[in-house]
Amino acid sequence: MEYRFANLTLDDAQRLLIRDGTPVPVEPQVFDLLVLLAGNAGRVVTKDEIVDVVWDGRIVSESAISARIAAARKAVGDDGKRQAVIRTVARRGLQMVADVACDAPQPAASAVQAQSHRIRYTRNASGQSVAYAVGGKGPPVVRAGYTMTDIEAEWNSTSDRQVIEAMEARCHFLRFDFVGYGQSAHSIRSVDFDTAADDLRAAADAAGFDRFALFSQSGGVHSALRFAAMYPERVSRLVIIGGYVHGRMRRAQSPESDPIRSLIQEGWQKRHSGFAAAYLLSYFPEGPLECLHEMAELMQGACTPEAVLLQRDAGNYVDNSDLLPRIQCPTLILHARHDGVHPLSEAQKLAAGIPDAQLTVLDTANHSPLYGQPIWQEFMSDIIDFLAGE
Repeated sequence: MEYRFANLTLDDAQRLLIRDGTPVPVEPQVFDLLVLLAGNAGRVVTKDEIVDVVWDGRIVSESAISARIAAARKAVGDDGKRQAVIRTVARRGLQMVADVACDAPQPAASAVQAQSHRIRYTRNASGQSVAYAVGGKGPPVVRAGYTMTDIEAEWNSTSDRQVIEAMEARCHFLRFDFVGYGQSAHSIRSVDFDTAADDLRAAADAAGFDRFALFSQSGGVHSALRFAAMYPERVSRLVIIGGYVHGRMRRAQSPESDPIRSLIQEGWQKRHSGFAAAYLLSYFPEGPLECLHEMAELMQGACTPEAVLLQRDAGNYVDNSDLLPRIQCPTLILHARHDGVHPLSEAQKLAAGIPDAQLTVLDTANHSPLYGQPIWQEFMSDIIDFLAGE
């Protein structure tokens, strides 16, 4: 749906706000608020309606609501005094007072969006809580993503939200946080990828996913490979992005110190210091830079420095070679041609070792394409087509 008002275009399908022909960066919750108001132009939208749509009915502070309203006004070139586009109706709510043209009536928020960031909890075999969220319709897909995730925070991340919504448009998509990270239990003393695979199993069981496709990235690949090897009857397809057979220390003839580990030790707890951004730049040298700052903030909030270092050390010494012949499902491997952290040769080893595997080489230096890169759309389409069995 495309809404046109004043000097603005609000494209709900592409989640774009354009003012005077120039895209305006907008946080996901602010964008949802603008869609709600534009879809109900001329009608007073109550605060309760705003909370139901933008926050999925959760309890939020007045200051949070006021901040989103102020940001929405700024995005459309309005302010609290002028109110030429968004008007406050005292003790009642907000009203879009600008004339709005659109293609057809459109609900202000879809059922998929409302469901996507409703967090549920289950327990793994050790009794630790595992947080998960499910959204979308279609073939079931489970994500074993970057280990430093937070399924609540990523819903409010511009780049992560784009991935989630692209997946949910065609798949029944399950996200979860590994124990030690995000919304799951943070009591972690060591990293064991077999235990991480049990977190995956627990989330899939709780969501009612019996047989499904697996979408794995970077450090999440290790648990995905173990799950696919242990439960071949449950995995229909497997996507591996930025994966590797041998960790950095195992594949080096003369293992050296790990400079990325030093960055984590020095600056993980220092928000906005640049240390975390520098860590991410080693993985994503092509940016976009605003996406890296957003990722750094999310990851720093998702876990403690100790958890990051445990994950880093486990990944440095991992050996997945014995698992590869046991993978029985069709497998798509995607890897950056100029990946400076995990070389293309590791993806070639994965493709050679996994029966019925195919390798796609991506023309980027980023560990994986990020939203905002020219190849991102084609990258996501290829993944979703494969996961959906097309």
